Order: sequence, then C-alpha cells, then structure tokens
Amino acid sequence: MGGRILVVDDAAFMRMMLKDILTKAGFEVVGEAENGAVGVQMYQELRPDLVTMDITMPEMDGITAVKEIKKADPNANIIMCSAMGQQAMVIDAIQAGASDFIVKPFQPTRVLEAVEKVLSN
Repeated sequence: MGGRILVVDDAAFMRMMLKDILTKAGFEVVGEAENGAVGVQMYQELRPDLVTMDITMPEMDGITAVKEIKKADPNANIIMCSAMGQQAMVIDAIQAGASDFIVKPFQPTRVLEAVEKVLSN
C-alpha cells in the first residue's frame, strides 16, 4: 500500500524522521515544507494523497494551513503532528478538517497506523 505524502514541519529533523519512517514503509514523500504557507502552496502543486502537518510553525500555523487546504480540496487527507500538551490545538485541528493526529516524539508504529487508517478510508 503506497501513497504520496507531503510532510509539513518547521523542524528539518522532524521532517527527516517522518520521511524515514514513511519511505521505509513504502510510502513516497513527494515534498517537504517548512511552514504552513509553503505547505498549502505545495499541496496545490503536488496533490498528495496525504499531508502530515505540524501545528506550531512560523508564517502560517498548521490549523490555518488545514483550513486553506480543505477550502481548496474538501477531500484532502491531513494528519496533525503535535507535541505533548497541545490537546486543545489538536481539537481545533480536527474541527478544521484534519483526519487524525500523531504525537511527537514519533512512534513509527503509531505514525504508520494513522497514515494507513486515513488512506484506507
């Protein structure tokens, strides 16, 4: 089960970790964005099957980016990535249209579980 995935996170290390987890499982990471504004732009260009979206980023936060992507493509699949203690923001993200969320530090099994669940719907 493959899928084209866009990774949006302001931390290069987090993007690298996610990319590593996803590519080892057979997914294709088609792009990486360092903030929500770039993520929205790349989503429109690449039309990935799924986006992993960090919540707290400079320029445009993840929740605003989710709303922008969902406005352009109501069927977009987005998984939020949050640090511990951001539960309130996760709720906002789900209400904005995110399909699921994963918590940092990433557990590879949880990341893949979320991605596979969202892509199989």
